[in-house]
Amino acid sequence: MKQYILWLALAISAPAIAQTLPASLVITSERSNFEKTSTHRDVMDFIEVVKGKSQDIHVFSMGKSQEGKDIPVVVMARPRVQTPEEAKASGKMIVYIQGNIHAGEVEGKEALLMLMRDILLGDKQHLLENQIILFAPIYNTDSNDKMEKGRRPSQEDSPLEVGIRENSQGLDLNRDGVKMEAFETNHLFQNVVVPWDPQVFVDLHTTNGTWHAWNLTWAPSYHYAGERGPYDYIVNTMLKSITETVKQKYDLNFGPYGDYDVRQGWPPKNFYTYNHHPRYLVNQFSLRNRIAILSEAFSHERFYQRIHSTYAFVNEILTYTKTHGDEIRAVNKKAEEQTISQIASHAGKIKKGVRFKMVPLQTLPELPTYDYVVTTKADGSPDYLRTGNIIRAKDVTYYAKFDAEIESTVPKGYVIPAEFSAVAENLRKHGVVVTTLGQSKSFEGEVFLVDKYEKAARKFEGHFMAKVQGSFSSTRKKFNKGDYVVDLAQPLGNLAFYLLEPQSDDGYVRWNFFDGPLEKQAGNKKVEYPVFKYY
Repeated sequence: MKQYILWLALAISAPAIAQTLPASLVITSERSNFEKTSTHRDVMDFIEVVKGKSQDIHVFSMGKSQEGKDIPVVVMARPRVQTPEEAKASGKMIVYIQGNIHAGEVEGKEALLMLMRDILLGDKQHLLENQIILFAPIYNTDSNDKMEKGRRPSQEDSPLEVGIRENSQGLDLNRDGVKMEAFETNHLFQNVVVPWDPQVFVDLHTTNGTWHAWNLTWAPSYHYAGERGPYDYIVNTMLKSITETVKQKYDLNFGPYGDYDVRQGWPPKNFYTYNHHPRYLVNQFSLRNRIAILSEAFSHERFYQRIHSTYAFVNEILTYTKTHGDEIRAVNKKAEEQTISQIASHAGKIKKGVRFKMVPLQTLPELPTYDYVVTTKADGSPDYLRTGNIIRAKDVTYYAKFDAEIESTVPKGYVIPAEFSAVAENLRKHGVVVTTLGQSKSFEGEVFLVDKYEKAARKFEGHFMAKVQGSFSSTRKKFNKGDYVVDLAQPLGNLAFYLLEPQSDDGYVRWNFFDGPLEKQAGNKKVEYPVFKYY
């Protein structure tokens, strides 16, 4: 191969002329005319090349996968930053962006490699003037290399081969945010999220197949048990501005993430986002008083087009955080302060949702989508066939709001018996402060009495999901030395509340952390939920 090649950027970096790059800086997708995606070895080699050419890069391993592969995190800062302590001492904005959580959705991986090259060695170096940027381009390392054809038919073999969705443990890494059973999830929280505490978290995906006609869709961090400030800022200010900018600069059309069902009739009248659960990584960040964004490239475009859209989105996110970093941190800080102050002032007096239902948020004036025609199957039932025409469906109801079906009183805190050390350990992995009683102590509060306990008939992510019904009863209870206490007057108080509440739709009961005692409930017999709410 020649030492230098001429690379036409296909408008990804939108240069006026072609760039001349050494062969070592051309990534696999570019070299293969976008027929292939990078392997783990390709990614690691590329990072090493860039590292040798820039003083503004530090690379560390988030941890190892089950198969022993390093999960690289690239820290870009000027001057170079090597530890979270240095990052915090700098006073700069910290942004974390990851790709490849689902190893068949490879556009984020390739876009981050390209953008890393441009930030450190090209025309995007200004993005490091006042912020620290962390990229994790290949989060699901093992499954990335398990490549085969036909894995994602909606991508129409572009690229020809991709990896599999789950990690080596058979877990969907974007359903593991609560239970933390995956190697990768544990590494992410313990070595990135908690110590580095990014103000903005971005997760890069590709849709599974809905034939809308946006180039890319996005979603904010959903969760209404958290403070509203970060959510409102993402939707009404940040994403609105970025969507307008990418249209002006790149002529790309972005819109809110969702799906429709042709069986509801055509043209579509309803468009549905995904669920609010914090098992999805992006959703957990509203409970952490941080901003998070889901990016979903459009699977039915060609590979290079999906990379282009993702690159443009990430570039404009980083441009926005560079310009509005102080504003973003102020929004997050205010939410954090509200979380703490409401416990001090209103514990026992306010309620928050713990189980939610999806309801309409707004009416979209128009939804760009590929058209369908209706024909009839041999059995007489209707069949919907997609055409190549794009239409704009009018007045589509967008389901992207979550109203509380069940609310619970927010206490001053919780007491967890020592035997449930796995619960305390999980909370600590999330970054929640958990203390241990040094001597016996009595608490005034409430106990939840379970009068109905149910488990799902089928497994989901290795679990028979559980739920309870019952009621709280006021009482005084004595706890022993070694039992755990969670005071909610802390930055992650909303997260702890949501995880520990017995009727939460994505908390510890749901994920079987308390199956032992709760399975004793039968018939009219009531069982006490082990975690005590104190006021």
